[in-house]
Amino acid sequence: MISKATKPYLVRAIWEWCADNGYTAYLAVQVDEDTRVPVEFVKNGEIILNISGDATHKLTMGNDLIQFSARFGGVSRECSVPMSAVRGIFARENGEGMFFQAQQNEPQSVVEVNTRDASGSNASASSADDGGNSSPPTHPTPSGPNGRKSHLQIVK
Repeated sequence: MISKATKPYLVRAIWEWCADNGYTAYLAVQVDEDTRVPVEFVKNGEIILNISGDATHKLTMGNDLIQFSARFGGVSRECSVPMSAVRGIFARENGEGMFFQAQQNEPQSVVEVNTRDASGSNASASSADDGGNSSPPTHPTPSGPNGRKSHLQIVK
């Protein structure tokens, strides 16, 4: 029997953990031809999406696809993200979450990170409307506390 991939279950678990703790769930996405997101917000082939309950409508997270509608610049847009395009999910407030490494023809690896920078501030932003935050999306940097060497753990 072939087991199902763990990635969709981990994404849903981190999303639920964010919701339970009052955090804002952000989804890091590698945009490809199967990803439907507003292209004007894509930078370097990536987009960071606010997928919290307050920012999305009709959010569904299946095993193969994440679908929702969200407002971008005040305009409601339908988004569709294949699970294979998800690079990570994390809390905006503290940067905690999980990131995934894509490897062709191999199971995907998981990297758990805390993305606080040396000053203790968060290293993330969102492209979706999140209460007026208009800073450009950035990918969290995997640095350890106090600017020391990273404490990342790769799980295979």
